[in-house]
Amino acid sequence: MKQYDVVVMGGGISGAMAAIAASRTGAKTLIVESHGFLGGTLTANGVGPMMTFHAGEKQVIQGFTGELIERLKQLGKSPGHIFDTVGFTYSVTPFDAEAMKHELELMVTEAGGDILYHTMLAGVNTEDGRITGIQVCNKSGLSDIHASVFIDATGDGDLSALAGVEYTKGRESDGATQPMTLKMKMYNVDIPRVKEYIHAHPEDFPLYNGDTSIIEKSPRLSVGGFDSLFKTAKERGEISIPRENILFFETNNPGEVILNTTRIIGYDATNAHSLSQAEMEGRKQCRELELFVRKYIPGFEHAVVESTGPSIGVRGSRQIKGIYTLTAEDILQQRLFEDTIAHSGYPIDIHSPDGEGTKHEKLEWGGVYSIPYSCMITASMPNLIVIGRCISATFEAQAAMRTTPTTGAIGHGGGVAAALAALEHKNVQDVDIKQVQSLLKEQGAYLEV
Repeated sequence: MKQYDVVVMGGGISGAMAAIAASRTGAKTLIVESHGFLGGTLTANGVGPMMTFHAGEKQVIQGFTGELIERLKQLGKSPGHIFDTVGFTYSVTPFDAEAMKHELELMVTEAGGDILYHTMLAGVNTEDGRITGIQVCNKSGLSDIHASVFIDATGDGDLSALAGVEYTKGRESDGATQPMTLKMKMYNVDIPRVKEYIHAHPEDFPLYNGDTSIIEKSPRLSVGGFDSLFKTAKERGEISIPRENILFFETNNPGEVILNTTRIIGYDATNAHSLSQAEMEGRKQCRELELFVRKYIPGFEHAVVESTGPSIGVRGSRQIKGIYTLTAEDILQQRLFEDTIAHSGYPIDIHSPDGEGTKHEKLEWGGVYSIPYSCMITASMPNLIVIGRCISATFEAQAAMRTTPTTGAIGHGGGVAAALAALEHKNVQDVDIKQVQSLLKEQGAYLEV
């Protein structure tokens, strides 16, 4: 296989943005993905909508992640950034997952990047503390891929772990991780009938504080609630899901919703056997959920399950030990770093590893925090950049920066830095961060530095 400047391992939204960025910055780039398409959680795990690109009225995530949404809007495959009728974030961004798969491919290949599908990471070769290549497994067998710089976009820090990078996992006190969720998509939902119930039972939707008019402010419905119905079903033994309410989001297609309600606790996304058990528990919970919504929620009487997953969604697993570790204080105090490469306004959002309950710590209205480059690199590995949800962050901080718009912006920054390191024959620790920031701004990214 030919030599590359940059190899991105993992084709989720962060990896895709990194591959686009590295390619547009001039590096010969390959992105390697285990599925047959790009998009990661957004296309392989049924996650939607994207949330959030904004901090108050300000769109703080732009660049190539924003460009993707603009391309989808032009195709009629996304309404763009719309009001969040759950009342949790500033905006949500529904999209058509099938269209996203194609647009991401186009963005990578139009930039000159190569894509290798159906390929998994099997090993990492190092020499004198430097990654010399990765070993991959696919239909062609085992093979080695060589590059000047490698980007770990696996989500779970797989490449980093195999390279010997130190990491933490889960909550600092006991290693417990946030629950996984298997999404379920249903169509033929009577949205006007659902809204009638919400308006008639405001007490069932405590997030609205009695004012349900919020649900009329957006062309798509996002809602968290139905608390009394869920409680009744649990008391009757019809639901075993360890959470307290129903959460769903209407997609780009009216009457089609994604239920983000299952809660699979006590499993390890970095262990194949544990992950397999989690998938099966997720499908069990989805079956319960299907029966529940059709029986209890007005408007779902004739709803049909379109899909689950396809694969389970993982909120957190490994966090690498980087040069700097992002903390909850950094987020809540809106610390601005000299090496900032991305911003976000998404709050700390912890789904309890123990069962019911979700802990939120929101910023003041319009608050913006920063993601520093030093969270994406280690002191010891000169040609590795880590992007996505597995960067160096505490359990609480990761619960804020893990969402897809933010990880897309992180990927954009990582791709530019990797390209510069490769093209200038530098270690990733020695890249001129001012040059990275300048290029990011030229490429449309939002930066407050």
